[in-house]
Amino acid sequence: MRHLSRSLGLAILAAAATCHAQQVADPDYATEVPSPAHKNAAGPCIAIDEAHHNFHTADGRYQPFAALLRSDGYRVQPATSPISAASLQGFAVLVIANARGKSSDHGQSAPTKSAFTSTEIATLHRWVDQGGSLFLIFDHMPFPEAAAELAKAFAIEVSNGFAVPKSAGVTANIEFDLAGSPAACAATLGRNESEHVSKVVTFVGSAFKPPADATVVLPLGGDFVSLLPERPWRFASNTPRVPLDGYCQGVIAKVGKGRIAVFGEAAMFTAQLSGPSAQPVGMNAPEATGNQQLLLNVVHWLTRLPGLPDC
Repeated sequence: MRHLSRSLGLAILAAAATCHAQQVADPDYATEVPSPAHKNAAGPCIAIDEAHHNFHTADGRYQPFAALLRSDGYRVQPATSPISAASLQGFAVLVIANARGKSSDHGQSAPTKSAFTSTEIATLHRWVDQGGSLFLIFDHMPFPEAAAELAKAFAIEVSNGFAVPKSAGVTANIEFDLAGSPAACAATLGRNESEHVSKVVTFVGSAFKPPADATVVLPLGGDFVSLLPERPWRFASNTPRVPLDGYCQGVIAKVGKGRIAVFGEAAMFTAQLSGPSAQPVGMNAPEATGNQQLLLNVVHWLTRLPGLPDC
């Protein structure tokens, strides 16, 4: 694993908050899957949460995410109602990407509120335990704290900060070398050699401690720290830095009869254009060669597609 050369100093990244607000889906990103997992759009139904002030939605910044899964034969639709047994009925996977707490600034200061009620969390955990699949994605601060109570229900401890290389301060990208990883699993191996993922790139995310029985897909560890500013993107020389030994940015795990996939970075699974220069961020970035296949592999595992390793 290494951080890419596109590294930013603290002062420069503080100004990146403006670019963060200018992220839009890349309309030209090709999402066609040559050999779809399901023919004639007859695959399982996947819901993308839009009921919790989500920064990423199926028709917004996660449009490439939704388009890619539709091309793979899945039925994808927004979930606009609060989580309940009725609202989850008929879905194989619930995707929650960057939910935000209900507040005037949508959690742009710390601490922020949980995006989910205790009833929603209990209902969702029961649904997974009985066989449903949850794909939970949260980015850097403030998104981890908005998802912290939900993550805790699945034995996940989040760090509400910015996961960065210890030696480089703040960096734009982290490259994960997954070739020959001891944690090789369905997410990295896929169904055959053509679906193997050897490299994945993330774009300024967070970190979390995985459950004891989870399969870690994107490990972090001692070479990384979590920066914990009082407000997102407001860094100073005395900003707290927490070591990330035992933390990661991605896991898959079985929970009862169900499954979860949890990732601490959201841009990696979409294709965006960021800032005045329309810089590619996500699956459309030239260096992110394995991100699209990783997304497909994760969803294949969550939907129990035949031919995947049992992990």
